[in-house]
Amino acid sequence: MGKSCHVLGSFGMLSAIMRDTDLFQLALGLSSPWEVQSSSFDPDKKRLDINLHFIRGSTFTCPDCGQTALKVHDTVPKTWRHLNFFQHEAYLTAKVARIKCKNCGVRLVDVPWARPGSGFTLLFEALVMALAKAMPVKTIAEHVGEHDTRLWRMIHHYVDKGRAEVDYSEVQEVGFDETSSKRGHDYVSLFVDLDGPDVIFATEGKDSSTVTCFKEDLIAHGGSEENIKQMCCDMSPAFIKGVADNFPDAELTFDKFHIMKVVNEAVDQVRREEQKKHPELARSRYVWLKNPQNLTKKQTDKLDSLTLKKLNLKTSRAYHIKLNFQEIFNQSYDAAERLLKKWFFWATHSRLQPVIDAAYTIKRHWNGVLQWFKSQITNGILEGINSLIQAAKARARGYRTTRNLIAMIYLIGGKLKFGLPT
Repeated sequence: MGKSCHVLGSFGMLSAIMRDTDLFQLALGLSSPWEVQSSSFDPDKKRLDINLHFIRGSTFTCPDCGQTALKVHDTVPKTWRHLNFFQHEAYLTAKVARIKCKNCGVRLVDVPWARPGSGFTLLFEALVMALAKAMPVKTIAEHVGEHDTRLWRMIHHYVDKGRAEVDYSEVQEVGFDETSSKRGHDYVSLFVDLDGPDVIFATEGKDSSTVTCFKEDLIAHGGSEENIKQMCCDMSPAFIKGVADNFPDAELTFDKFHIMKVVNEAVDQVRREEQKKHPELARSRYVWLKNPQNLTKKQTDKLDSLTLKKLNLKTSRAYHIKLNFQEIFNQSYDAAERLLKKWFFWATHSRLQPVIDAAYTIKRHWNGVLQWFKSQITNGILEGINSLIQAAKARARGYRTTRNLIAMIYLIGGKLKFGLPT
């Protein structure tokens, strides 16, 4: 207790001795030639203004060519929004020097507390960028008292800056899938470095041209199409074509979860058709789609009652075909190919048209299905990132533009470095 009182007493004495300008000088971390000149507080406007200036006779460096020891040509008044002082808005104001460079002409010098052209200090921008990962930009704008358009400009600046500095020369395994950008049929395709894992590219659309755009972006960031050894996607014809056209040497793996989705949809189609004659199948969809170990007690009882009634349900046969297909993924590559051939024969002779159609879908993508047993890669990581993106979109109640959504995708899943103070 005595030590705490001593510290607080010392701080009080320090505050009494130091002027407000000295305190703000220390708090802002300013160094020569910049100093705090004065400060003023307006209680009605709940606003603190801190006025800065540079020491007379100071020289500056050209922001373009780096020439040093240049004298001041004239000054331009500038104001920047800073972090709040308690609950009050704070602003820094300074007459910023302009120098006359022989090489570049008259230029405004850089200031250490803000980036060129910004109306915010670096610390204020760091706060906004940190909050933007967890809060809707509109909510942040309301919280800090700024228009969200200004904040979106800031976010786009740092996302573009962060992406300009990334290096994809080591990327070898890529997974990609689409995510909805708006209601309807508007999509954004995401490309993820599966070794990261992080989003390395996002673009509007879900056709084969998105893979072409990814290849161009990969090369622009030091990557190479020859470096890409493995790619993973669903069985979309557009994505398959995109890989064949742009990454002919890459091994293509069809995502295990999308493959299972094809078989699960066949089981559900059989159930829906059979439900017309067997109403007891109503409201049993997830009983057949979930794995047995994931069923609730109520669902387990429902499954037992349907299978023990000896109704010879088509849905039950489709369900067992699905379970056998799923079991193949626990086998080695050599065993899997043999078992998959047996399963295909069983499925195509099941007299269940949805199951037969699913089996032929698997057959058409045979090599990519079997490739999983070698590569063992899936888009499970991408599905997790997609969940975060959709959750952010729901919190924000959508984004006005696809460009905003893509910026948020990079912010959430891109692991970009912005070089902001912490």
